[in-house]
Amino acid sequence: MPNITLSVEDKIIKKVRKIAIDKNTTLTALVRDFLTSVADQDAQEKDIVVAKLRKSFKKVSRNMGKRKWTREVLHER
Repeated sequence: MPNITLSVEDKIIKKVRKIAIDKNTTLTALVRDFLTSVADQDAQEKDIVVAKLRKSFKKVSRNMGKRKWTREVLHER
């Protein structure tokens, strides 16, 4: 697992370390959990957008019958 370096004010680190102790975890675990939740939320949002697009495509799609043309016919000049 790769490491990252963050610059955070000392008073913030102290506060979060106390929170971590109260939750019986570590500062690193809290940061890891937060970053994981951000990544998961982003993936869920993308899944929702894709689902909405598919629903929209299904709603406006029409059966145009069997294709009777070829690419060459379309591009004749």
